[in-house]
Amino acid sequence: MGDTVTYERSGRIGTITYNRPEALNAINHELRSDLNAAWEAFRNDDEAWVGIVTGAGRAFSAGADLRSPAPPEEHTFWEVPSLTSLESGMEVWKPTIAAVNGYALGFGLTMVAACDFVIASDRAQFGFPEVQIGVPTIQGAIRMPKRVAWHYAMELLLIGDRVDAWRAKEMGLVWEIVPHDDLMPAARNLAERLCKGAPLAVRATKEVAHRGQELPFVQAIRFGETMRRVARETSDAKEGPQAFREKRVPSWDAH
Repeated sequence: MGDTVTYERSGRIGTITYNRPEALNAINHELRSDLNAAWEAFRNDDEAWVGIVTGAGRAFSAGADLRSPAPPEEHTFWEVPSLTSLESGMEVWKPTIAAVNGYALGFGLTMVAACDFVIASDRAQFGFPEVQIGVPTIQGAIRMPKRVAWHYAMELLLIGDRVDAWRAKEMGLVWEIVPHDDLMPAARNLAERLCKGAPLAVRATKEVAHRGQELPFVQAIRFGETMRRVARETSDAKEGPQAFREKRVPSWDAH
C-alpha cells in the first residue's frame, strides 16, 4: 500500500482514506493500486469488524483522473472481471460506511453506492459526469438502480448533473446528513453501534441480504438456512445466549 490511500484501524473499526487531496482524490494508476490493497487489507484484518471509507481534504473522490488516467488492465473485463476493490466487485461482508466529506463523482460515487450506509457532510455533492464528457457509466449503472428508485438512478446516470446532500437523501442514497465537522464522529458512532452485534452473525446476515436479492425465493431461503446452520457452530452463537442468561454484555471473538 502506498501513500495515495491509507488504511488504519482503531479498535474494531478500520478506516480507508483516499489521500490525494491536491487532486481532489482523483483516481490515477497509483491510487487505484493503493485502493485495491487497502480493501484487501480491511477484508483480511480479523480485528476489523466495520469499515469506514472517506476522503482527505475537500473531496471524497472526484472520480477518474482525466489528466493522468490509469492504464488499461492487463485483461479485458469480458475475460477477467475486476473484483479488486469494494466498488468494483470485491465481496466484503463486513459492514461498510461511506463518510462523504465533499465531491463524490464518477467512480467515487460508485464506491458510495457499494457501501451499506452513507453519511454525508452538508458540503457533500454527488454525480456521475461521464455522459457529459462522452463516456458511459458502467459499474455505477449496475449499482445505482439497486440503491435508489429507477427515475432517480436515471437522473444521476443520464443527466450527469451534481446533486447536493439533501437531494441525495431525498433519493434514498444518503442515510444521514450531518454538519461537516461532525462527519467522522457520526461515522464512528455508527460503526460502534454495528460492533455491538455478533460479527459473524452480522456478516452472514449481510451476505444473505445481498445474495437473496439475486436468487429465487426458495433458493434464497435454502441458502439462508444453510448459513444459519454454519453460524450456529461458532463460539459467538454460544456466547450470545449465555450472556443473555447472565444479564451481561456479550464478548464476541468472531470465531
